[in-house]
Amino acid sequence: MTPLSTKLSSRSSHLSSYPADWLVAGVFQDSPVDAELDGMLGGALTKLRESGDLTGKHLELVPMLNVAGIGAKRLLLVGLGNRSNTSRSTLHDAFAAALRSITGKRISRVIVALPERLPLDRLATTLAVGVGTIQGCYGPGIRKSEPSRFAPEEIVFYAAFEDEFLDRIRAEGTALTFAKELVNAPPCDLYPETFAARIAENPNVECEIWDEKRLRDERMGAILGVAEAASRPARLAILRYRNAGNAPTLALVGKGVTFDSGGLSLKTNDQMADMKCDMAGAAAVAAAIHAAADLGLKVNLLGIMPLVENMPGGRALKLGDVLKARNGKTIEVLNTDAEGRLILADALAYAAEQKPGHIVDLATLTGSCMMALGTQIAGVMSNNEEWSNRLIATAKRAGERLWPLPMDADFAENLKSNVADIKNVGANRYGGAILGGKFLEQFVAGIPWAHLDIAGPAWADHDSATKDAGGTGAYVRTLIELAASYSV
Repeated sequence: MTPLSTKLSSRSSHLSSYPADWLVAGVFQDSPVDAELDGMLGGALTKLRESGDLTGKHLELVPMLNVAGIGAKRLLLVGLGNRSNTSRSTLHDAFAAALRSITGKRISRVIVALPERLPLDRLATTLAVGVGTIQGCYGPGIRKSEPSRFAPEEIVFYAAFEDEFLDRIRAEGTALTFAKELVNAPPCDLYPETFAARIAENPNVECEIWDEKRLRDERMGAILGVAEAASRPARLAILRYRNAGNAPTLALVGKGVTFDSGGLSLKTNDQMADMKCDMAGAAAVAAAIHAAADLGLKVNLLGIMPLVENMPGGRALKLGDVLKARNGKTIEVLNTDAEGRLILADALAYAAEQKPGHIVDLATLTGSCMMALGTQIAGVMSNNEEWSNRLIATAKRAGERLWPLPMDADFAENLKSNVADIKNVGANRYGGAILGGKFLEQFVAGIPWAHLDIAGPAWADHDSATKDAGGTGAYVRTLIELAASYSV
């Protein structure tokens, strides 16, 4: 991963005289303004509050230009909402919105004042503010002739931080930015070979790349079938990070369709326009494993990313074709646009053979999950309720959201095939997200596993206060939190 260009530091004194282009400070809706800062500004915050120009409503932004009494040239007040409703998510979004609003121009130094006396622990507060701040600094327009976003040269957190806190902010912010860059990269630049090359650069992570010959030798029939028509050959990227002795390994599997046309089950132009994002699961896995290695986390991680383009053509996978996956199961293909589950079948079968303690896969798998849960929440499907609950709790700690979907046995009846062991889609459009999960369950060999359908959260169709249109880096924070706390 490319290191952040922004220097991160902290200090706990001299706010009144320390020079900066901007001071960013949070204001709660149900609490008095910060007395120290208000005093430096001659009561200006109290006056704004009394006039109704500063409410503290979540994501409210109130800039003050040419202020006197502090070292910064400008002050940006960001609403944090009610103190009692504070979470890592609300803080993250608030400071992301604040930095998005001021990084349209070149700035040298920004001071970010952390809220005090929060109901969150110190690490959660630090990561919420720090990683949210970094999210707001880096936009998707890196290939524009004139940049639309300028990351500050330095961000100073007004708090007494231990080095490990800054290290965690830096690693998590770098991972989030890296995942977004991968998702936003045009498909002419990012395809299976180049994706594999981009994630093979960390000296603390072992990387193994399987080419087409190796994929054939390793019986990866589903991956090869999906990639058959593409001019860009398939790859399987395997990352290993070992730093916990003989402790069980956590396996992370990410769908890596670098462009999805739908194959012969061709998507419409509108459906295809954002399909460079169909590798967001693989991007999240790679970014999280690199972050874990940069932090030296005491954990053993295995990352598996099947990488393909799904294209039409004379050699394309056809409806009615039967593929044989690595674990020997045969799959009747009745929709070539349900290709993500095919490549994940081989990847999950390989992951299960490595005997990990647990498996998580992430995939932009179905529009059905978006219809059910919207664009901000991923569905989680699992063969183990305890593991599912643990992931949901981990995501909440990380400031992201998961929601469990049922995995009752009768759903699998809809995947029975007359000519193969299983078919890749059901007979109708109902319960599509769950059927995707039930399909994948056939390849994990009973190991505790969870499937995260991240189709909604992985991509933003338009700019918002907190996010740029494009890749969001969804669930990178959750995976890092999971790696940091993983044990069996």
